Amino acid sequence: MCLALLVILLHCSSLKAREVFTINKVEIRADPSLQVPNGDALTILCIADISKSGNFTIEHHFTFFKDGRILSGITSLQNRTEHKIPAARFADTGEYVCMVKAKEKKKKSEVMLVKVTGLPKPKLTALKNMVTEGEELVLKCQVPEEAPPLTFTFHKLLTPGGPVTRTKKELEKNFTTIEIPVEPGDKILRFQCIASVYSAHGMQESAPSNVELVTVVEPFSTPALVIEPSLNVTEGDNVKLVCRVVVRNYDIEIIIQKDKVILNSTRGQNTLTYFTKVSMQDNGNYTCKVELGSVSKEKTVNMVVTELFSKPELIHSAKMIDEGDWLQLQCKVKGLLPVTKISIKTRYLGKDNLLNDSSSFITRAHVNNTATYICTAEINGIIKESDPVMINVYAPVSIPQLWIVPSVRDVILGRAIHFQCQSMYGTPPITYKFFRGNKTVNSSQIFNKLSADFRDKPTEVGVEQYSCEASNHHSHIRKRSRELNITVIAPVGKVNLISVPKREVEDGKGITFHCYVETGSLPINFKLLKRNNRKPISEDTKMDTKVIWYKESWSRQDSGEYFCEASNPTNIVQRSDVISINVILASWQKVLIALFVLVIIVILSCGGCSWYLRKKRKAKHPSIEMSGSAGVTNSAGVKLEPRQNSDGQYYPGYMDDSENHMKATDENKDSGENRYSKIGSCPDAT
Repeated sequence: MCLALLVILLHCSSLKAREVFTINKVEIRADPSLQVPNGDALTILCIADISKSGNFTIEHHFTFFKDGRILSGITSLQNRTEHKIPAARFADTGEYVCMVKAKEKKKKSEVMLVKVTGLPKPKLTALKNMVTEGEELVLKCQVPEEAPPLTFTFHKLLTPGGPVTRTKKELEKNFTTIEIPVEPGDKILRFQCIASVYSAHGMQESAPSNVELVTVVEPFSTPALVIEPSLNVTEGDNVKLVCRVVVRNYDIEIIIQKDKVILNSTRGQNTLTYFTKVSMQDNGNYTCKVELGSVSKEKTVNMVVTELFSKPELIHSAKMIDEGDWLQLQCKVKGLLPVTKISIKTRYLGKDNLLNDSSSFITRAHVNNTATYICTAEINGIIKESDPVMINVYAPVSIPQLWIVPSVRDVILGRAIHFQCQSMYGTPPITYKFFRGNKTVNSSQIFNKLSADFRDKPTEVGVEQYSCEASNHHSHIRKRSRELNITVIAPVGKVNLISVPKREVEDGKGITFHCYVETGSLPINFKLLKRNNRKPISEDTKMDTKVIWYKESWSRQDSGEYFCEASNPTNIVQRSDVISINVILASWQKVLIALFVLVIIVILSCGGCSWYLRKKRKAKHPSIEMSGSAGVTNSAGVKLEPRQNSDGQYYPGYMDDSENHMKATDENKDSGENRYSKIGSCPDAT
């Protein structure tokens, strides 16, 4: 029992020495709530739930994070702490996290999203409270309590077209400035600004700022434009335009203009005058414009000019007149007063030449009378002219000439022919028509004295007739050229070459060549040639599409490749396919060679048989002697040598060595029998 109690006491003392603890949970809260109005106090609470094995104290390290960045750190023996924000701003909107660390253990809370709503009211300041038209006004808008980035919007209030808005972004400052030009006509300016901010958690916009008032001072008044004697005048009246303006010691510029044309100007004065004698061209709007730097003010009035007399009208007999006909011109004027002066003129390159000082003009038309005509009329110092009239006098065309370029007698079928047609006389423009027979091929209008170009491509062989016709605006004349006859020839077509016999001819015999073309105009020149030989073997010019050549007594040197060339006056040469001719031996030559070979064979056969028989005969005698006694004697009892007969004479060809002789005899016997048995022309010598 005592032992068990001792064990329990020792175990309890070891637990006390270890001080075991664990962090169960870390909680984060926002006070008063997760959504706080801008400017209110905000407190972030962090609470650690920790279990311990005994009554001992632990030092807690609290760390606050906002959007992943460390906000603050606090060390405490308590299990809770707080992070205070006295006045919350939009920049405090974000995700908050609290982390608790005790000794080697640490734990984080869940993410808490806190939103700050609204923005402080911005403050707007104008650097000047009084400005002049055309001046740049500087405005400043700021939100001192907020952190950038911020967007500022400026409003110009009570403008005729509605509020004028300007926006500017600031990434590093909580204020911005802009320059706004003061427009002419502005009196009292009113401005406001609004601040806004954007983030990943939303957008907030402030209330409008204070209204800033700015007074505008005019450097000069709107000008006054007066037309004297009145706005309604008559052609020929003297008119004065007067422009006046009230200024405050400024170096202004005054301009009087009609439409975009400046009539008069001055600088440093407050009055400008313009004098003129009006015509119908002066009818319209007149403007007086006063400028100083970027400030511009203007006044426009309309002056109505009554017509004193109408624009004269030039009446003509015709715009296109034949040479030799009458050219008649008359100038008519409608008006209340009599015409002081009237003239008829010609105009060339902006220069007028007087014809006469009367209302009519008549003459026999000549080509030199081609010109632009006008007439002018003058009443009370006002001069008006009619619309210009272009009158052309036409001389008749001459008989045109037609020719080919370049000049040739024959043309090739399918090739284009270049023709030129020209009438040496006649007033341009001249119209040329080109004919093949009676069919119109083409036409061309020439505005100078040059020839007209035509092209045609014949489609048939034979004689074609071409002509051309010339005409202009002359009312009666139309002339045609003489007919031009053109011979159309066709180049030779495919060339064919045939030999009889084909490919081979016996030595000493002849061969016939047939060369012909499928198409082509006559005459045709034919040439028979051998390859690698420039000189023709035969050449003929025929009024036919074919030719026949016969060449006799061919030899081995005539073997080779042959072809035919054909051409006609088109100078286009066509060539046939190449044919090969081989010269072979004649029949009698073949028989002679065969007989010669046969004789050689007979001679060789006889010689072989003779040799074979001799060999046989020589081989038999030593065999007979060796089959008898070893020593042979003659009738006298004298012992004979192996190569001697009974008379003591030697056998020709016998070998001295009997052993070798026997061996050779057997071999020769075998080989000789085999050889001559194949020839079969020698008898068996036994």
